[in-house]
Amino acid sequence: MTRLFVVLAAGSAALVFSCVSAAALESTYQDVSTSPADAVWKEVGDFCGIANWHPAVAKCELSHGNKIRTLTLKGGGTIVERLLKWDDKGMSYTYAIVSSPLPVSHYISTIKVVPEGAVSQIVWTGKYKAKKGTSSADAQKTIDGIYKAGLDALAHE
Repeated sequence: MTRLFVVLAAGSAALVFSCVSAAALESTYQDVSTSPADAVWKEVGDFCGIANWHPAVAKCELSHGNKIRTLTLKGGGTIVERLLKWDDKGMSYTYAIVSSPLPVSHYISTIKVVPEGAVSQIVWTGKYKAKKGTSSADAQKTIDGIYKAGLDALAHE
């Protein structure tokens, strides 16, 4: 039984890492909020709370035991995302895009709040590949813009 578990775990890890290979693109954006980390995490840490702080998201609906969120975008379109890892103590979560109109595939991202005294730092990082027919530069510009718009709005509320 232990051997089967190890083989399944190794296979799952290989699948995840094959989706984010060495050729993957990466985006990171960070901003400082004048609010304490606990207050920022209260907003960021609500998996569907993104509709309250990201300017591109009109609404968010949870399903599948609150592990899937469907984001309706203000400009039209929807993004479906799956929660992969939740760390309330570490103030971070990791998620993957299941489907979206964005020019990326194999997208996995982590958003984290880091306490820094009376203020906090918010860090949003993602790894992904450009969809076929999209340049790496265009894919990265899109994700960079999403991160910047969201964290700028969140940090400067």
